[in-house]
Amino acid sequence: MSDKTDKKSGYVRPSWDEYFMDMTEAVAKRATCDRGRAGCVIVRDKQILVTGYVGSPRGLPHCDDVGHLMKKVIHEDGTVSQHCVRTVHAEQNAITQAARRGIALEGSTIYVKMTPCRTCAMLIINCGIERVVCKMKYHAGQESEEMFKQAGVKLDFFSEDTLKYDNQ
Repeated sequence: MSDKTDKKSGYVRPSWDEYFMDMTEAVAKRATCDRGRAGCVIVRDKQILVTGYVGSPRGLPHCDDVGHLMKKVIHEDGTVSQHCVRTVHAEQNAITQAARRGIALEGSTIYVKMTPCRTCAMLIINCGIERVVCKMKYHAGQESEEMFKQAGVKLDFFSEDTLKYDNQ
């Protein structure tokens, strides 16, 4: 993936994908839910348009301050999982920040920690993002992967590893 190696020092210059993915980790440091500290970066023409991180809606309490707001989800196959619903996902925050600032996302690429959830996938498709780059897979990301495929959104993974949460 890397662009170039400096023959004198051995330094390996990161590719554009590596560069922007590294930035998602810096953005994630602002996240306010320790269960899913994630960030994202939305880019077009190698320029950052907007960033977002996991956090509560403006003016509402954060998980880091008051604890998680857990909800049980019963899936079609009968399995039950737990999700914190206090926060807005990094992708949702980035897309809403773009809307607040009048930044069009048509033709852009979004860099994220893991496969976006179903709701985030729908927002990504509808705002015209053309490519999704994930650091790893999400354990419940199959539906999103299929939606991206059907919508013609390119999906790339740095790793085929799957992220799982404690107490899922």
